[in-house]
Amino acid sequence: MRRLLALAVAVVAAAIVVPGASAGGPTMIVGAAEDVVRSSDPAVAKAKMTLLRLAGFDAVRVTSYWQPGLAAPTPEEAQILQNVDAASQATGVRVIVQVYHPGSRTTPLTDQAREEFAQYAGALVSAFPSFREIIIGNEPNLNRFWLPQFNPDGTGASGPAFFNLLARVYDVVKTVAPDVTVWGGALAPRGADRPNGIRHTTSPGAFLRDLGAAYRASGRTRPIMDGLAFHPYADSSAQAPDTPHPTSTTIGLADYDKLIAALGAAFDGTGQTGSTLPILYDEFGVEAQIPAAKAPLYSGTEPATVQLVTERVQAHFYATAMRLAFCQPNVTGLLLFHTEDERGLTGWQSGIYYADGTPKTSFWSVRDAMRRVRGGSIGRCSVLFLDVQANDVRPPTLDEIRSGEAAVSFSCSLDCSWQVRMLRASGAQALALRGYGLAGVPVRAELPRKLGPGPVSFEITMQSPFNPGTPSVVLTGPVVLR
Repeated sequence: MRRLLALAVAVVAAAIVVPGASAGGPTMIVGAAEDVVRSSDPAVAKAKMTLLRLAGFDAVRVTSYWQPGLAAPTPEEAQILQNVDAASQATGVRVIVQVYHPGSRTTPLTDQAREEFAQYAGALVSAFPSFREIIIGNEPNLNRFWLPQFNPDGTGASGPAFFNLLARVYDVVKTVAPDVTVWGGALAPRGADRPNGIRHTTSPGAFLRDLGAAYRASGRTRPIMDGLAFHPYADSSAQAPDTPHPTSTTIGLADYDKLIAALGAAFDGTGQTGSTLPILYDEFGVEAQIPAAKAPLYSGTEPATVQLVTERVQAHFYATAMRLAFCQPNVTGLLLFHTEDERGLTGWQSGIYYADGTPKTSFWSVRDAMRRVRGGSIGRCSVLFLDVQANDVRPPTLDEIRSGEAAVSFSCSLDCSWQVRMLRASGAQALALRGYGLAGVPVRAELPRKLGPGPVSFEITMQSPFNPGTPSVVLTGPVVLR
């Protein structure tokens, strides 16, 4: 009679999921900048959060407005945030809260306004312990959200003024919740730098230069932010995200080196991290054309300057954005703007759901791209080396061998290429099987009906097919057949 003696021993070599060199990589969050989850009705908040999760997003950024005179969220705002929190807990979606003022007329320029703003942020993170990330400001380099941008002599005013706000908020938030990550900036990708122009805007590089100069002049030794939030929008929805801007001050997704250089020039050598500062791309959107059948859902008129793309191009551009961010060393996440279209055509139709919550054709490709980010296979990176771990390894059972349905089962911690070798007691290879596996999806390597005499063992080798690190080797057995 044959008897299977399976030793419950597995030898794992080099199987820790840690990059050999840094990059956004599979730990990068892919989320949405989406306020539709903000609702006074908890059922609506949960339903919208569920749609977001079903699309594949693992994080959401929601806004909370500070208004002059407020030192804490109003009861109505607190209830909305409570509903967001409950929906987050139910769906497993990570929440990032952005606090800013509604527009340039409420720019916090006085000591009192800055203190109120800071106390508001501190009260918010104190009231909601699950909110561990907060973004301060929104495009303070644009006149729509911050004035003045320039001093009477033409020098930059917005960067130094934003320093005063960010420093105070950082200190208050860290006092009440030291573990909260404070993201600063949420900068727009372009600005004119023309103090004599009609519209006062500051390029992100100039804004960071002025922010850094204010930091250095202050004598401060503490940081003012744990990371930089940034909006790497293309020049239009029709421009591919991998288009660089070598001859302008614009910073898009393909201008990562320019952004790192600006951070380094601003802060390296100070108490504020510069060229190695974590970066969160907290807004990036591509607007798609609305099919005739869905047109009744929308109102208003699309601005003539907007260059819409097909849903197929939208999906391609979103996947390209993920691939670029995936390979950028400082980047920790990319948030798409939105999940669901705005109904007004003067707003953004950049979601992968239409305004009625039904999926666009881009939905499936974008969801798959997010899966490939988490599997480590969205792109090849020169600075990323991924080690893949074998999980749930199981050699064939005696019953499987007797029935001729023997297989070696396992799963890969990341997308993987794998090889299963059956080895004789002498170490000679009896057979080899090869294939590919998706992260977390069970693999069943089918064996021949006749395995021959025992004992045999099975060696499983796997690695990332796109960003290979040290191969992982698991040895099972020996399996003794008698």
